[in-house]
Amino acid sequence: MATVVFAGGGTAGHIQPALAVAREWKKLHPLDICLFIGTAKGLETSLVPEAGFDLRIIPKVAIARRPSFSWLKIPFDLVSSVISCRKILAGANILIGFGGYVSAPAYVAARSLRIPIVIHEANAKPGWANKVGAIFTSHLAVAHPVERGRFSNALLAGLPLRSDVAAAYENASNDWTLARGQAKTRLGFESTVPLIFVMGGSQGSVAINAVIENSLDQFQKLGCSVLHSVGGLNQLPASSHSYKAVPYVDQMADAYLGADLVISRSGAVTCSEFRALGRYALFVPLPIGNGEQMVNATSLVVAGRARVIDQKHFTASFIRENLRGLLLESSQTSNSGSGEDLMAAEKIVALAEFALKK
Repeated sequence: MATVVFAGGGTAGHIQPALAVAREWKKLHPLDICLFIGTAKGLETSLVPEAGFDLRIIPKVAIARRPSFSWLKIPFDLVSSVISCRKILAGANILIGFGGYVSAPAYVAARSLRIPIVIHEANAKPGWANKVGAIFTSHLAVAHPVERGRFSNALLAGLPLRSDVAAAYENASNDWTLARGQAKTRLGFESTVPLIFVMGGSQGSVAINAVIENSLDQFQKLGCSVLHSVGGLNQLPASSHSYKAVPYVDQMADAYLGADLVISRSGAVTCSEFRALGRYALFVPLPIGNGEQMVNATSLVVAGRARVIDQKHFTASFIRENLRGLLLESSQTSNSGSGEDLMAAEKIVALAEFALKK
């Protein structure tokens, strides 16, 4: 019996792939212990226990994006987090990391304990935590090809899909047209009316929300229905017959399937789930970070399934001038999704099994 520790928290982009791999590991090794490392303020505090896994909390190493006096605390916070991770990892057989603030101290702790490390990078541009971890291991996997650095030789595994998305793909493969119409009905919309699904990532987006609220007349003018995920911390607009605003969408697979147009950020998980089930997207990459969201959407743009726009250009005027054209482009794309990420969790588990045997 082995103990497998998963590190990856903060956002759904780190947590959902980790949960998918943990589920696959338990399916193959039901007697093994799988536990997660997280912080008290990340989404893992709800998502991990809800999935039935044990979560251990460590202090967060907060790093401001711009130079500030808070940087002086980083070494002390890192030492505290590494010590906490060492206690959790004591006796563990392997660490599987997915990036984010949680992963960096976990990688350092695992290295100090000589525990094998496996790393999966979801973004097309690797984040700093996984770059640090890659110094300690050659067992690397990626969702997208990486041109340079240690991840350029990594296993191209794809991005592990949530179980509901994978199941929806399998069911829709028999008849995509029927599946998309049924998904609209389950969401409470008319199956023959164009549906636009809007979301700004797991936390929502104030910028995207404002543009959508100022464009409701345009959606109504073109006879569109709108499902708008505003984020749990943002103010909830009033809903109507054709406009439904919710804090968070529980039926994500149906939302991707039923939408004729998805308007969203282009996080790694969003792009992967859209690739599996979606039809056409307008991506508005997060304007901060290392530019990974712009790169994440590139393959979908090349495939003719998406368009990308800078946030500064995403306005109510843009919606007014381009909405009809976006819906036309959607109608002219393939009606089916893609199954290229269906085996990603299995590939990462196989890599971890290999690392354990070395």
